[in-house]
Amino acid sequence: MKHPASPRVVTLVGPQGVGKTTLFESLLKSTGAEEPRTVGGGGGATGRSMTLELSVAHTRFLGEEWTFIDAPGATEFSQEARHALMVSDAAVVVCDASPERAAALAPLFTFLDARRIPHLLFLNVLEEGGAPVREVLESLQAVSSRPLVMREIPLRQGGHLVGVVDLVSERAWGQGKEGKPALISLPDSDKPREETARRELIERLADLDDALLAQLLEDVVPPPRALYEQLERALREDRLVPVFLGSAEQGLGLERLLKGLRHEAPTVDETRARLGIPGEIPVLAQAFKTQHQPHVGKLSMVRVWRGELHEGDTLAGGRVGGVQRVHGTKQTAAGTAREGEVVTVSRVDALRTGDLADTEGLLTPKDWPVAPPPVHQLAIVAEKRTDDVKLTSALSRLVEEDPSLSVDQEADTQMLLLGGQGELHLRMALEHLRTRMRVPVLTRPLPIPYRETIRKTGSHHARFKRQSGGHGQFGDVVVDVKPLAHGEGFRFTSAVVGGAVPKQYVPAVEEGVKDGLKRGPLGFPVVDVEVILTGGTYHSVDSSDQAFRTTGRLAMVEILPKLEPVLLEPILQVDIHVPNEAIPRAQRLVTSHRGQILGFDTHPEIPGWEVLTAYVPQAEMQGFIVELRSASSGLGSFVTRHDHYSELVGKQAERVVSHQQQPAAER
Repeated sequence: MKHPASPRVVTLVGPQGVGKTTLFESLLKSTGAEEPRTVGGGGGATGRSMTLELSVAHTRFLGEEWTFIDAPGATEFSQEARHALMVSDAAVVVCDASPERAAALAPLFTFLDARRIPHLLFLNVLEEGGAPVREVLESLQAVSSRPLVMREIPLRQGGHLVGVVDLVSERAWGQGKEGKPALISLPDSDKPREETARRELIERLADLDDALLAQLLEDVVPPPRALYEQLERALREDRLVPVFLGSAEQGLGLERLLKGLRHEAPTVDETRARLGIPGEIPVLAQAFKTQHQPHVGKLSMVRVWRGELHEGDTLAGGRVGGVQRVHGTKQTAAGTAREGEVVTVSRVDALRTGDLADTEGLLTPKDWPVAPPPVHQLAIVAEKRTDDVKLTSALSRLVEEDPSLSVDQEADTQMLLLGGQGELHLRMALEHLRTRMRVPVLTRPLPIPYRETIRKTGSHHARFKRQSGGHGQFGDVVVDVKPLAHGEGFRFTSAVVGGAVPKQYVPAVEEGVKDGLKRGPLGFPVVDVEVILTGGTYHSVDSSDQAFRTTGRLAMVEILPKLEPVLLEPILQVDIHVPNEAIPRAQRLVTSHRGQILGFDTHPEIPGWEVLTAYVPQAEMQGFIVELRSASSGLGSFVTRHDHYSELVGKQAERVVSHQQQPAAER
């Protein structure tokens, strides 16, 4: 058995509402730790609001130190969970007795399996009305590339869970006084079921070990010690997923889970080897969460992979301002953190989420998860105009805290766009701006980059003449204007002969034409046109670059309204990722948003999911994620890219043009 000198770290993950926070708090209570005040409330069986941020707590079990991390289960906060998993020795995947949860667990299993993160499964709240354990496991096995192996079977009385049977030791455990686990007798009626389940466990383990397979073929019953050793090796190598049972709310089965972790979860040395983290560096730590707090500054939550980290030490080339131990929302000065521990360090400015740092600087982490692209955006402005500079700085800190947020600037209006993983995600970000960053903001309608083009060809003669004492201004041009095919952009050529417009003024005419195309008769930039300069005249004294630039712009302003201008709207290609059963609802959603379905295919990474590809107008995407999540049990997501522009006519076009031509203050 292992007796690790360093603390081990375990993250609790799973879908929203399965009782992860209840399990988190019950594990701490059962080990005698102070109950933490958790961030963002709790979830699941306790009925509290869902967890929105990581919550970290420390405890001891049978003389060994443990750090447990409670991770959010909602899709829009999955990046938080992934960051915690990357610094964990093992994960406990929490699920209830609902086969339909398999779709929600598929992306999580895919992530764990791809990065070979050892994980156990805890089936929670196995009460009357839930599906049989085997039915739940069959649905979960379909989305896990690792075999799910039952370590226990449930004991029930009257439909209620009263105990569990450990299939290795063949002992039954129920609850004794004060909720403590107690040995109970295994009813005769359950013995055949236990024997069958134990045989299946041994057969699964024999698939991974030739010596065990030989014993099985010779009908030799392997001793419990051999099974424990094989389970430890298989979990450490991420070759199977042991399945534990219990009730987080009742505290039933928790000690068996803790003992399973104690015997089988990897040590910090083994995790460091799995991640390819150098072992020879004296001090090494990795940040997995960043926060900026008023009056405190930057806080980085880190796991110490090597050595000891002291207040005042150098990390990532900067001085560590303080080392604090975290327990829920409570932080206490620790001064020192040893290998394996999770602590926060303050004012290490160079350290960002995901960074692996030694005393001198930063090392490149292996396979750190890239944040997904935004699926929901809001246009924002500072509530007070005097806060514009503060807002830019605050947004930079916000994105540093949460890389799954993004900040962009819309090209036409220069509006700031805050992007994230869903409506709640952005609402939480805006609240952080208001409370922690002290920069309240207002939201504005999301700008859509409409364009316009022309349908007809025409010629125009434009003249600009101004006399104001001394040299005047004079320009005179003749242009042909033609529509181009959609997507061809802008083309300018000169066909002037005989020096009617001197060559030195031709570039100025082109610049003036571009000026005139920036806002067409419908109020939007004009694209897909060709302008040919065919003639004109000049004045030897009054003509200049500026005069001909003005004339080029004037030519566009005067001719474009006569060439049947038409509105163009941007069309996005949208790749929608949903569980198989949600595809019909996703299709209906696309068509209700003026979308065109292109096809669908099996998801390349997530079993039981599909990718629906469609063209959808960008104007229809605001709030699309809210409806998609509603249609897919909160799981759906998508990736977009601009594909093309398409003509928009009729009442929808009239509304867009009418809105654009209103004074800015009235929009």
